[in-house]
Amino acid sequence: MKFVDEATIKVASGKGGNGCASLRREANVPKGGPDGGDGGKGGDVIFRGSGRLMSLYDFRLKRHYTARNGQSGMGRDRYGKAADDLIVDLPVGTLIFEIIEEEDGTVHEELVADLVEDGTEIVICKGGDGGRGNLHFKSSVNRTPRYAEPGFPGEEKQLRLELKILADVGLLGLPSAGKSTFIAKVSAARPKIAAYPFTTLVPNLGVIENDDFTRMVIADIPGLIEGASEGRGLGITFLKHVERTRFLVHILAAEDVNRDDPADGYDLLNQELREYNAEMALKPQIKVINKIDTLSEEELADMKAKVAASGQTVYFISALTGEGVDELLAAMWSQLAQLDAE
Repeated sequence: MKFVDEATIKVASGKGGNGCASLRREANVPKGGPDGGDGGKGGDVIFRGSGRLMSLYDFRLKRHYTARNGQSGMGRDRYGKAADDLIVDLPVGTLIFEIIEEEDGTVHEELVADLVEDGTEIVICKGGDGGRGNLHFKSSVNRTPRYAEPGFPGEEKQLRLELKILADVGLLGLPSAGKSTFIAKVSAARPKIAAYPFTTLVPNLGVIENDDFTRMVIADIPGLIEGASEGRGLGITFLKHVERTRFLVHILAAEDVNRDDPADGYDLLNQELREYNAEMALKPQIKVINKIDTLSEEELADMKAKVAASGQTVYFISALTGEGVDELLAAMWSQLAQLDAE
């Protein structure tokens, strides 16, 4: 399925049913009086967060969502049936903005809701109330009212949906850094993997569990390149997903490492984070050099020595063979526990 992280839709709740203007006429009942029932309430439009959905793609195909109208009232004191609510499932992590056009023609957006939990529901458009039947308007001076209220209209809104994936860990790195191989190694996720840049075109989520049955959700975010904050490559489309992660695992491939200063390569993407959102660059990071299986023992030893001399902590792994992966996972669990404690 094609990944879509934004969509613009229109929603409308149902109109309330009309009240009924009816006068009771039965044999042997000379003074029947009014017996018109109320109209039923129109259906609400309700948005619900769903962990089963991963994309807003369906909302590019279907852009209008309308709840049903309430049933009109009837004679013999019969009330109209209220319409069922229209429940629309959205991926967890969806931001809902209402697009508002002012009288002077200016347009702005207001954040309506942020669906951060599975099963969270919010009424986006409330259905119109049903009109009252003429039995409510009987009085001492008007024994046979011949009028009833019309149903009240529902609400209509134009909305912009924006999805930001929720995860504990975001895998950050250049294309072909080995992020997809890593997530496939440690979880049940099966991302597409190939030996060319931009294999990952959609975020992949993997879930791992420790001995205490604590879960950690890892987002394999598509590779970023220099200029991503200005929209180059996959750019801002996927930078925004980094905002929702609690910490980052920043992966460099061994072939992309500066042999004179192995820790220098992390600055490129960190600069892109700062230019997109300064707060994102402050997220905790675990630094990793992957694909050490492509290095000789001498090259690896030299690289580790230079990293140690720089005073930084970098984990050396091979996501392909599994070497060093357990130590990295231990560091990730430790970071998650620290954030939970804070």
